Amino acid sequence: MVRDVLRVRPGDLPDPRSTPVGPTSKQAARAALPAIGARLAELQEALYAEATRGVLLVLQGMDTSGKGGTIKHVAGLLNPLGLRIASFKSPTREERRHDFLWRIRKQVPVPGQIGVFDRSHYEDVLIVRVENLAPDWEARYSTINAFEAELADSGITVIKCFLHISPREQKKRLLDRLNDPSKHWKYNPADLAARAKWSAYQEAYAAVLARCSTPAAPWYVIPADRKWYRNWAVASLLLETLEALAPQPPRADFDVQSELTRLTEHDPLA
Repeated sequence: MVRDVLRVRPGDLPDPRSTPVGPTSKQAARAALPAIGARLAELQEALYAEATRGVLLVLQGMDTSGKGGTIKHVAGLLNPLGLRIASFKSPTREERRHDFLWRIRKQVPVPGQIGVFDRSHYEDVLIVRVENLAPDWEARYSTINAFEAELADSGITVIKCFLHISPREQKKRLLDRLNDPSKHWKYNPADLAARAKWSAYQEAYAAVLARCSTPAAPWYVIPADRKWYRNWAVASLLLETLEALAPQPPRADFDVQSELTRLTEHDPLA
């Protein structure tokens, strides 16, 4: 299963350009997505109708790793009615007045929804650690684990994906943005400041993967240098998760035969 292969293993990250499970070509990956999307749509509808459980897809990765692209190509397979997408940037003044999970809790999907986080609560043990923005960041690992266990207990299944990109591929994508005027809006000079601290960020991610991959909320490492593989892998993880949940629409709380009779034999507009 995709989940078994991509689940993080301590100290063992795959090559960002590898294809450890599934298709090995862009053509094969793209050909597989329509069938994955069709099945995802069925399961999403059942989850929405069931309305007792939910799913939260967390996307983390260095700049240009493809969080937005994954949302476009994977969440784009789903019905927007049952989606809740949240993007987390630098906290606002109001958000800073609360604990670091305050703004996260406000965006957690309700039962029946599939939520997607573009960045997440993990920013508070990644950038906060690297930039030394808060003295209590070390204690946040256990706080996060408790929070995710709380989500699991409430019926929210958490899928955490680390989009693993190489520095070489990041440079290529940054150059693509600079050389294409239509992509200038995607470029942020601050990206180079973060790139200069690549090693520190890799250490921070290694700590996250080691300390916050739990049975209730495991981490999955997605080789992300190949966009087509990244999209297939995340879509497949979501599909396997929903298949395992096997959501079921509720049974009718009315007499189906009686309603059929009313509509076919006593329809006032017939």
